[in-house]
Amino acid sequence: MIEGRPARVAGLWRYPVKSMGGEPLAAAEGSDAGFAGDRAYAVVDATTGKVGSAKHPRLWGALLQCRARYRDTPRAGSPVPPVSITLPDGAETASDDPDVDDHLSRVVGRSVRLTTVAPAGGGYLAVWPEIDGVVPAEFRDQFSVAGDEVDGTVTDLALAMAAPPGTFFDVAALHVLTTATLHGLDRLQPGSRFAVERYRPNVLVDTDGDPFAENAWTGADLQLGGALRASVLIPTMRCIMTTLAQGELPRDPEVLRTVARHNRIEIPGLGTWSCVGAYAVVSASGSVRVGDDVALTLAS
Repeated sequence: MIEGRPARVAGLWRYPVKSMGGEPLAAAEGSDAGFAGDRAYAVVDATTGKVGSAKHPRLWGALLQCRARYRDTPRAGSPVPPVSITLPDGAETASDDPDVDDHLSRVVGRSVRLTTVAPAGGGYLAVWPEIDGVVPAEFRDQFSVAGDEVDGTVTDLALAMAAPPGTFFDVAALHVLTTATLHGLDRLQPGSRFAVERYRPNVLVDTDGDPFAENAWTGADLQLGGALRASVLIPTMRCIMTTLAQGELPRDPEVLRTVARHNRIEIPGLGTWSCVGAYAVVSASGSVRVGDDVALTLAS
């Protein structure tokens, strides 16, 4: 139950390779590192050491046109299994293919490598579009770096702000979103497609509550099924990735502009951001399945 309304798990996803298309799951195993196998791999620039993120579309946007899937089921605490990758032209490669780095280098147009080890002190570049209200001006100024980008201002950011060190998460290891929020966005801007794929959640919760209810979840306890529990951290700050073309979804800056007009949230210590969904950390390990009940206990 969420605010007295029935709620259940409508969808589960993991993303084996950072910024590539993910794989839907019938069930997932969660631990302090998030869903087993989530963002376990990343593509790294061989020259700069920067981790590949489609938040910089010119450099890494092609990653969104790739899809990754595990050949075996990953388990928490066990070595990550090999991952198969479908490239934009439909060709296949894999993490244990000796030519995988060459294939991925051709996709992005420069020398890169696929890895499961985050570079020491590694970070990623993100472009923030010139849309009012998306990102705090002080954040943009503090982290901006030189670079002439037509899409906006380039920032240089650290990985794993609220995730285990050495992981490839941008902020936290678990991302939760409600159907109510997606439906609310559809009503606000009927001409755009607010598909769940644009937001890359781990858990989609089906509930008919109010849109943007996740704004008030900070500090809440989230029960996913019978065993898995998560503690909600902050609303999820949205970025240029939500606007990019992927699969059958077209490029659409209005997707982010709509959020900036209707859901700007003050995050203590971080400023005011355009937000959709919520970041969380697993507080009790366990498994969750599509169709499981969801219960939310707000912070007192």
